[in-house]
Amino acid sequence: MKLIIYTSALMLIGSCDTDSGKTPPPQPALQASLINKNGQTIQERFGLPEGYYRTATDGYGDYLRTLPLLPDGSKVSYYNGDKKLKPGVYESVVKMDIGNKDLQQCADAVMRLRAEYLYKSGQADKIHFHFTNGFDAAYSQWKSGKRIAVNGNKVSWVRSGKAGDSYQSFRGYMDVMFSYAGTLSLSRELMAVPINEMKIGDVLIQGGSPGHAVIVVDMATNRMGGKLYMLAQSYMPAQDIQILCNPANKDISPWYELDSETSSIITPEWDFTKNDLKRFP
Repeated sequence: MKLIIYTSALMLIGSCDTDSGKTPPPQPALQASLINKNGQTIQERFGLPEGYYRTATDGYGDYLRTLPLLPDGSKVSYYNGDKKLKPGVYESVVKMDIGNKDLQQCADAVMRLRAEYLYKSGQADKIHFHFTNGFDAAYSQWKSGKRIAVNGNKVSWVRSGKAGDSYQSFRGYMDVMFSYAGTLSLSRELMAVPINEMKIGDVLIQGGSPGHAVIVVDMATNRMGGKLYMLAQSYMPAQDIQILCNPANKDISPWYELDSETSSIITPEWDFTKNDLKRFP
């Protein structure tokens, strides 16, 4: 069962520098230069601090950094249509449906992005996730017409569906994953990565009830070897995927500075350690 944590409707949303109930202070010059309000994707919306350039990446990385965004200033929506009104959490909102059930939370959003990329790039047979009890739910079985039967802690495939790989069927598969997988199962499925080897698509994750997971959606570097990264998350209850603010350095937000010497990674709603970085095999 997923833990439900509701956000107070009395809180006011703002940019990374906004305080609840107060007039937003002037944005620093560097911050203003980083935001292109007319940008349609992560890459177009967010510029780079002077001296940095975006790192080369693979197909998954290109998919993530070109995720479409809702118009600047848009608020995160919960699955029931309510808005996330907590200030200082996110800079932008990813344009992607989340359904009308309380399913697509933090680890679910990570799985969704990975599966969407594989599905849309013609690699659907590579899609599979493990349930919390260890059951390997491969999409190739689902699209052959099999469906998943759950009886207590026993899980099995039964032939009770229609074969096909329509997007509607794919979304049905993902909803089942959201119901029976989570941070605990995903953290077991991913492989640990040293923090200084971070790349786009990697995941900061702590498995538990609750745990949390955020995903690296863009990176940049400079000639001195300095690295920046950007994070996205969903949260509880189910809500839009959002590009996170950097609460520790608002001048470069939403970028984070990669520091292998620092043990803690502070995000607006969860603290991670450098040992929490993992990657899809």
